[in-house]
Amino acid sequence: MMNKDEKNEKIRKMVKKGAGISLCAVLVGGLAAGAFEGVNALTGWNHTNVSAAAQDDQVTLTKTKVERTTDKEEDAEDDTDNAAKGTLDVSDIVEEAMPSVVSITTKSLQEVQTYFGYGQFGNGYAYAPQQEQEVEGSGSGIIIGKNEESLLIATNYHVIEGAETVSVAFIDGSSLEATVNGYDQERDLAVVSVKLDDISDDTLDEISIATIGSSDDLKVGEQVVAIGNALGYGQSVTTGIVSAKNRRLDDSSQIADDEDGVNLIQTDAAINPGNSGGALLNMKGEVVGINSAKLASTEVEGMGYSIAISDVSDVLEKLMNETPRDKVEDGNHGILGITGATVSDEAVELYGMPAGVYVKEITEDGAADQAGIKANTIITEFDGKRVKDIETLVDLLEYYEPGEEVEVTYEVVDGESYKEKTAAVTLGENSEQVPDEENSKDGGDEENTDNLFEDWENHKENQSYTHQNFYFPW
Repeated sequence: MMNKDEKNEKIRKMVKKGAGISLCAVLVGGLAAGAFEGVNALTGWNHTNVSAAAQDDQVTLTKTKVERTTDKEEDAEDDTDNAAKGTLDVSDIVEEAMPSVVSITTKSLQEVQTYFGYGQFGNGYAYAPQQEQEVEGSGSGIIIGKNEESLLIATNYHVIEGAETVSVAFIDGSSLEATVNGYDQERDLAVVSVKLDDISDDTLDEISIATIGSSDDLKVGEQVVAIGNALGYGQSVTTGIVSAKNRRLDDSSQIADDEDGVNLIQTDAAINPGNSGGALLNMKGEVVGINSAKLASTEVEGMGYSIAISDVSDVLEKLMNETPRDKVEDGNHGILGITGATVSDEAVELYGMPAGVYVKEITEDGAADQAGIKANTIITEFDGKRVKDIETLVDLLEYYEPGEEVEVTYEVVDGESYKEKTAAVTLGENSEQVPDEENSKDGGDEENTDNLFEDWENHKENQSYTHQNFYFPW
């Protein structure tokens, strides 16, 4: 039987022990929090970045915060940055950044030429009629934001160009259908979206939104990391350095001097087919580029290119806030009611004509006619998107319903130059009118033009007339 003094002594010891355990728990908790914040400060990674910034209902990119510092603080930060560059492990960067990179798979229909048997007198193979064949493509993307309804993913335009369907695979292997939000063909950029309701809670826990860094602050020789869906085999990682900045390529992937071209970062990190649209990261795990192209040649080694993120941030934010569109089924898209042709490169260079679609004829009481657009004008933009050729304009129209109002930018002759105008056009219905046969034949008159929007789908096999050179019509 325990007496009163013994009982009090036992209680006193229990209280002391309990207080000691509580104190240890507080110390360990404080150490863990301090260590966690220390790792975040070292890597530059902040888990609050999983939510995209929003201002006035506009989705914006999550960018690295820049704070004002004194000269002494800047010197101290430079020393820290230099030390960090030498000690950070690529695997740590990849572990944090990989959840924000996705694989993209597209399916499109292409016309292919097949062969059958031998021709007359056995003198070679004969051509069979062209057939449509489903073709699968692969690329990469970067999760750059979300709104109330969708997760937003940046990629290259050439990844989703002409795609009938687009699907996105996340880090956990789940795959969902995506919709094209918007694109800028000239800058080779696109944003696709996946409905949040379609994404499971488990997947949402696994993925993250990328932090956007500054490509302007990159230095030649600085180490970078590329992540993408190389060859369609799934996500892979390559490393290299910034070989050069402010590079520009033309349509044939050759170095160009065009100051209006897209600003590219040259790197020796391997960028292979399927990497397009993936992330180029600095050593803080921030996206500084969107992988875009590789100069392939037996004479070239280690020349990959990435779109400089600082130069296209505004474009991406615009595409993020566009309304997602699906192709209108069965060719029942809206039409402009014009007949036109692509302005050739020769006409642009020799005569200073704007690049775009030359309007040869206007359908009476058609959409363009009612909006005040006249013949002999050149359409340069459609609903805010740059139009440089017929194919672009036709492709854009496939996403718009009859009756929709869009803004069309066009240029008219004004003395010895051109004057830009805009018109609000209410798109008409597709009357399925067959283009003139003579204008559809191969090798027709050079001044023949394309009936672009009257049942285009039924006449795609006659592709030759979409590539005619354009000369002055007057």
